[in-house]
Amino acid sequence: MEEKIKELRAALEADMAGVQNKDQLSAFWQKYLSKNGSVAGLTKNLRDVPKEDRPAVGKTINEFKTWAEGQYKALSEQVEQAALAARNEAETVDITLPAKRHHCGGLHPITLVKNEIIDVFAGMGFEIYEGPEIEDDDHNFTRLNVPKNHPARDMQDTFYVAEDIVLRTQTSGGQIRVMDREKPPIKVLVPGRVFRSDSDATHSPMFHQMEGLVVDKNITLCDLQGMLDKFVQALFGPEVKTRLRPSYFPFTEPSVEVDVSCFACGGKGCSLCKGTGWIEVLGAGVVHQNVLKNCGIDPQEYSGFAFGIGIERIAMLKYGINNIGLMFENDLRFLEQFKD
Repeated sequence: MEEKIKELRAALEADMAGVQNKDQLSAFWQKYLSKNGSVAGLTKNLRDVPKEDRPAVGKTINEFKTWAEGQYKALSEQVEQAALAARNEAETVDITLPAKRHHCGGLHPITLVKNEIIDVFAGMGFEIYEGPEIEDDDHNFTRLNVPKNHPARDMQDTFYVAEDIVLRTQTSGGQIRVMDREKPPIKVLVPGRVFRSDSDATHSPMFHQMEGLVVDKNITLCDLQGMLDKFVQALFGPEVKTRLRPSYFPFTEPSVEVDVSCFACGGKGCSLCKGTGWIEVLGAGVVHQNVLKNCGIDPQEYSGFAFGIGIERIAMLKYGINNIGLMFENDLRFLEQFKD
């Protein structure tokens, strides 16, 4: 029996030297220390030992078994440490490498300008209303004092969905809807997309407008200019001033074009203002009495002013964009310039 134990120990030590991973460790356990392993087999051979020698031989077998289990435990720890070291080596991060860049998106310049304009007028107490983009003739033209024979109704300017249904040509229809449902005083801002059959470097068939309406007692053109002064100064700088020039819109009387003193040259004259010192930015005027009457508001008691801002035009002036088409091409090289 002692000879068998000696041979088994030599074989066990030889196999231990070849164990490098957990699979080999498991095979080692099955071969030597499992129920059917070689070490357990020594106990089965006790029946072949003379009865008087069994206690001594049994003790020797137990001592060998304890030794073998100790060797296995040490070997198991060695394999585990080697596996951990290999995993750490594989997962090592070189902190000297340059960091990976994560590209973050940004708001579109139209959205940036729209939000800025809303912030300015919201600070003056304006509410925001968004009307439908597909509008009926009554709200888009008739109740805005646009007669049937007006050029704005021509198919060259307006996209017709049906005989009396159009893609809205301005957001003014939203003003009519607000005056229908609310009584003065009214201060409302109506942003949104509008559609006209026009396309060149400064015009697009689809563009964005923001119209404002104020209706109350004793509203005058002076109130309009005072409010617009605050607006353009918030957008273009504290030194910018406004200038009103006579114009014509069917829904306002009197009507004006609003210019701002050139914020690039300070009014001295440059390429942006074409040497005039002034830049046209929007149209406005006192709400026509017929428009108030069409909404059930007494023009003898109330008056108001309205203005319409082209958001693309403001964005082009503010950011020096020379072609409106750039804002609709989804070119990341262009859009990435406007991140906050």
